[in-house]
Amino acid sequence: MRKTVLITGVSGGIGKELADRFAKDGYDLVLVARSESKLVELGKEYKKKYDTRATVIAKDVASHGVPEEIFAELKEKGIVVDYLVNNAGFGLFGTFLETKLEEETNMIDVNIKALTIMTKLFVPDMVKRGQGGVMNVASLVAFFPGPMMSVYYATKAYVLSFTEALENELSGTGVTVTALCPGLTSTGFVDRSGMGASKLFQNGAIMEAGQVAEEGYRGFLRGKTFIMPGARNRLMKFIPRLLPRKLVTRMVRFTQNRTGH
Repeated sequence: MRKTVLITGVSGGIGKELADRFAKDGYDLVLVARSESKLVELGKEYKKKYDTRATVIAKDVASHGVPEEIFAELKEKGIVVDYLVNNAGFGLFGTFLETKLEEETNMIDVNIKALTIMTKLFVPDMVKRGQGGVMNVASLVAFFPGPMMSVYYATKAYVLSFTEALENELSGTGVTVTALCPGLTSTGFVDRSGMGASKLFQNGAIMEAGQVAEEGYRGFLRGKTFIMPGARNRLMKFIPRLLPRKLVTRMVRFTQNRTGH
């Protein structure tokens, strides 16, 4: 039996790179993103290249009731989701005083609420079958307080904490839970968040989305709980353990400041 993976936020970046790898290895896919045209093209590409089936769902997972709609639609079609990849997410650059509340609440809805609901809906059936897996895309920033991106950093801290706790709860059920924690990655994230002007982006070591996805994909299939691509990123995550919190916060603020400040 071919297994099926559902991936959110799949129209570009890490999500698409993950989908490429699942498709190449013969998995059927459920592709979820807002852009129907991109999803349809992806589905055609995977069918032609790998003879894999792609179910396209062009919806915004952050919209009220959409995760439930996706779950119901797949149940109706008899599509069993073996693996869930909660990849959809975005950031917002700027001080808390200057960013817009509407954009921040939308970010919370995507990064936290939708991820939690999708997991809540699909995991019980995986547990009943005694097999499956969930990958939640967190971030290196989950380990840090984040001046200039305070809400985004906090959402990723939630994702990491939730994922590690859920992995513990599901131990022994046959269902794995994985947190993928990339550092700076070359995706559309930078353009949407507005952080291209920050010192961090201008001077940081940026990984390619394909490299991040490759490490994430292999680690996920091995059942790893925590995946952080890049040796430099793996070293950086220890900084908050070694230094006083206020100093860490000031360091992040320095790197996040706009160039010229």
